[in-house]
Amino acid sequence: MASGSSFEAQQEPISLETACSSLEELWSPRVVGQVNNQYIKVAKVRGEFPWHSHEHEDEMFLVLRGLLHIGRSETDGGPVSVGPGEFFVVPRGVRHNTSATEETWLALIETVTTLHTGSEVTPMTRSIAEQLGESEPK
Repeated sequence: MASGSSFEAQQEPISLETACSSLEELWSPRVVGQVNNQYIKVAKVRGEFPWHSHEHEDEMFLVLRGLLHIGRSETDGGPVSVGPGEFFVVPRGVRHNTSATEETWLALIETVTTLHTGSEVTPMTRSIAEQLGESEPK
């Protein structure tokens, strides 16, 4: 579906559940669509993701299955848990991490410029090219 960083006109509905079910690697989002300058991504997660922030972009997490915990400092509202059918937006600049005790399926909506782990680089970091399926994770 992806050609470079732009998408062809969508011809058929996309099932977020089906897109998630095809993922093999945890914490490795895949872009499944684009609306203007926002990517629609899916991911499977379990365990804990590193603390990070996105200086210029908000980040939306929509839980499809499981339970996602989003850590934030008390001054930013404290931790929050997000269940199936719920979403939560982490505002730009807020340091956060995500975790799940069981495999959790997510859809994410992020600006096309959003780096996976913000300015932090960890072994879990995936490039936009990797998220687009243009290269394999390292």
